[in-house]
Amino acid sequence: MPLSGTGVCIKEHIKMAYQTRNPYTDEVVKTFTPHTDAEVEAALAAGHALYKSDWAAPANMAARLDTLRRLADVMTERKEELARYISIDMGKLIGQSRGEVQSCIDIARYYADNGARLLAPVPYPDVLGEAWVEHHPIGIILAVEPWNFPFYQLIRVAAPAIAAGNPVVVKHASNVPQCAQAMEDVIREAGAPEGAYTNLFISPDQVAAIIADDRVQGVALTGSEYAGSIVAGQAGAKLKKATMELGGNDVFVVLDDADVARAAKTAVGARLYNAGQVCTAAKRYIVQAGAAEEFTRIVLEAFQSVVMGDPLDEASTLAPMSSKRAKEDLQQQLDRAVANGAKLLCGNAPVPAQGQFFAPAVLTDISRDNPAYFEEFFGPVAQLYVVENDDEVVALANDSHYGLGGTIFSGDVERAKRLASRIETGMVFINQGGDSVAELPFGGVKRSGFGRELGDLGIKEFVNQKLVVVAK
Repeated sequence: MPLSGTGVCIKEHIKMAYQTRNPYTDEVVKTFTPHTDAEVEAALAAGHALYKSDWAAPANMAARLDTLRRLADVMTERKEELARYISIDMGKLIGQSRGEVQSCIDIARYYADNGARLLAPVPYPDVLGEAWVEHHPIGIILAVEPWNFPFYQLIRVAAPAIAAGNPVVVKHASNVPQCAQAMEDVIREAGAPEGAYTNLFISPDQVAAIIADDRVQGVALTGSEYAGSIVAGQAGAKLKKATMELGGNDVFVVLDDADVARAAKTAVGARLYNAGQVCTAAKRYIVQAGAAEEFTRIVLEAFQSVVMGDPLDEASTLAPMSSKRAKEDLQQQLDRAVANGAKLLCGNAPVPAQGQFFAPAVLTDISRDNPAYFEEFFGPVAQLYVVENDDEVVALANDSHYGLGGTIFSGDVERAKRLASRIETGMVFINQGGDSVAELPFGGVKRSGFGRELGDLGIKEFVNQKLVVVAK
């Protein structure tokens, strides 16, 4: 499944009611009551009590890992139900929603099977004597998560936290409340004790109060640069450890020796997956001149032949955007780019009257003084740049405020490896689209954030790496 995250600003969601409004039918499916300050306090008290109990001790890791195994089983049994929650809450195609749930299952199983190994003591040679580093929980972790992968974003924090012994409290996006509640339900069904994982329907002021609470020792956020700057600032002011997975403006590089047809087909999926609402989507196509004509032809044909329809219909190939606001904001970006000189190769085509659909678009001739040059388009809009050589690829790729992921297609893998090492980004994929799996760390640099989730690096972000030395 393509990488997740969101570059769209979440400030509008945290000010709204917690409400599911189906992006395809515009029906208000369900509204949830926000949690009171007293309920927040109860959640923190339960989480802290659990952290101070035997549950969090290293000796009881096996029991915590068994909870993750049962969680994988519960999510497997309820896979179709959970997938429908995703599609109804935020509009994702049902096949992609099933893929998201499967990714959650894989992550839970990965940490269940590997948590003990990943958190085992690490010996260090030292002149002082015998030395090793142990890994201990630190306390409650607050997760602030976005709507575009409403289960996957949660499990990326929850699974390693439970393995390590850290309780979790979660503030999810207000437009995916069914998913938010369902994740707490399945974790409880898997046998997690009270306080291990608590979903909270809360306001920005309540988020700030939680960050300031001494019982909370870490903050994980996936969201926009705007949201990240606020939450990271609040965490920093209280000297709390934080990880930030923010926006992206990822490059999709096609060199002149690449299999152009394969690259173009991959590029289409890498931009249109989840209606383009992915932080690591292929937002900037950088194509060398020898491959540009064929690549552009294939991409335009694919963009213009999507089937916009009900996300629950297997025949649909492009989902609606998550909300009317998201669609309107993207249209304003596109119009502004064209007004500042960009050329529209396709786009602004008619869309169905029902649903928040946005016709896929490709922009080119984007000058550096065009606002679009540095902006993240969080929807099915691609930018096309044609360059002459490898140095131009690197210069253009690195001329960005972001640095999350990227892709390089080339017939010469060693050439692609050299380019990958020169591009300023947290992840690079060669001859395949970007992906996210439990075993590999995920994260970026520059305004794309800091810290890593998943893999061995992710599980060690919120632990006390305690050095112990025994004298000779």
